[in-house]
Amino acid sequence: MIRRHPVSSLGWITLVSSLLLVPQLVAAADSDAVIVKRINGFLNQGWEDNEVQASPRADDGEFARRASLDILGHIPRYARLMEFLESKETDRRERLVEVLLDDEDYVRSWSNLWGNLLVGRANNRNALDRWLRRALSRNMPYDRFVFELVSAEGTSDENGAVNFLARHLNNGAVPATAITARIFLGLQVQCTQCHNHPFNDWKQSQFWSMNAFFSGTRRLGNRQAFRLVDQPSTEVKFFEKRSGLQEATFRKFVDGTAVTVDDRQRPRQQLAKLMTDPTKPFMARTAVNRLWGHFFGFGFTRPIDDMGPHNPASHPELLEYLATQFREAGYDTKRLIRWITSSEAYNLTSRSSEHNSEDNPAAGTAPLFSKMYVKQFQAEQLYDSLIIATAAHKTGRGFEDAEKQRQTWLRQFVQTFGTDENDESTTFNGTIPQALVMMNGGLINSAISTQKGSLLQQVVDSATGDLHTRTSKSKSRRKKKRLAVSAQQLRKNRYQKIPRKIRTLFMIALARMPTPEEMNALERVFKDGEDQDPIAGLQDVFWAVLNSNEFITNH
Repeated sequence: MIRRHPVSSLGWITLVSSLLLVPQLVAAADSDAVIVKRINGFLNQGWEDNEVQASPRADDGEFARRASLDILGHIPRYARLMEFLESKETDRRERLVEVLLDDEDYVRSWSNLWGNLLVGRANNRNALDRWLRRALSRNMPYDRFVFELVSAEGTSDENGAVNFLARHLNNGAVPATAITARIFLGLQVQCTQCHNHPFNDWKQSQFWSMNAFFSGTRRLGNRQAFRLVDQPSTEVKFFEKRSGLQEATFRKFVDGTAVTVDDRQRPRQQLAKLMTDPTKPFMARTAVNRLWGHFFGFGFTRPIDDMGPHNPASHPELLEYLATQFREAGYDTKRLIRWITSSEAYNLTSRSSEHNSEDNPAAGTAPLFSKMYVKQFQAEQLYDSLIIATAAHKTGRGFEDAEKQRQTWLRQFVQTFGTDENDESTTFNGTIPQALVMMNGGLINSAISTQKGSLLQQVVDSATGDLHTRTSKSKSRRKKKRLAVSAQQLRKNRYQKIPRKIRTLFMIALARMPTPEEMNALERVFKDGEDQDPIAGLQDVFWAVLNSNEFITNH
């Protein structure tokens, strides 16, 4: 396959001229079927070597909920879930993934994920979010994505990508050096600004050689409107050793590749070309590890962005194979997602058996991926899943009001702490205190309300106890019929189909039917409260489901 690269690895060629060169020949990636088969082969070999037996295949509801959370950032919409569960197609899971990748919420969710990673949950990152949405909506090749973020120039409004590095230029661009190496190259080099790395071969001089790529970067203007420039600068960088002595180093890439100094060549463009050079392994390997970690909860290394001989991968052959295929597939992120979600491992249930109970990376062991690991919700996943489960945002709010409410609610859960590298840590971890906020907060009250437009109200008023998509004509006829029904008859109807309504609420929130034991317990509650309004009973059921551990985890 012939593919035109966005940049050349030669330091003396400018970005514009590189686009005019004869394209390089790049080997074509294997077919999707072959790649998935190879993934399965590597993992099965690991199970055999470690004498474990994989968990059974997840049922369709479990898979649909998991895939929707991982791809869209929220639980599946009820209509789509039911359509999928009723499908008889043998490739219905692959078809579902295609539908999810084409959903507008894929762009929204992954823009949010990348925004949090690049600059944190900042209040004023609108320009960056717009840039991310545009890049993701057209499935920008990952190497171009990285190149544009690292080499970005221009005003904050005209080129939203400049907002990434502009947040990290303090302290001589030390944070910019650290976060660029960590996110895109899988190298945690921040401690080497002061001393040699204690666990790998990274030297203090290497950090400052990388930092020299940012020596020509300037942020001009004020906080609201600024311009980021990348000016030619000297290749020599001076730094202070722990002894207090000054030492000089030259601008070099992480693998020691030196660059040719040219008055026309801007330093960050040099860095972006080196990072996206297809002959260098760092970027593709890091991207694969990050995506795998997103979908499984654990990557091939821990942490995901600390790679190297000091931190060997759990499945080095699989990691290298996927990195090669990702590069040869033109850095197509959606295609990488298809490979991962089609793998045997991703389709397994999260339930352990006696044959793989020790496959527990949360306890410190290397992951074998013989089952799906349970993942705690991110704060955004929790909020957006509540919205999908309840339609609470439709109870009298427009889009802007709903988004403001979203940000207000997230701040209840996420207290952000800046670090020395200008990234962030948060207080959100899905623990009991946060669950208490959720259980007693305004959103959950809206969620279990029966205001017009809420999903619970639709279930309560359903004559069948279920929800179905109806045409506008049938809606009109139903409305007229409902107006003709007396209040006494309507109240009587609300007592009917209670078991079916309970099952519908379980399916909406958990993508499964209640167990016989759960149904027996809930039906007894309704029988004991025979004189109470059935709406209150269904509200109690829905409240309990939404506040269960099962709802707030991805499994």
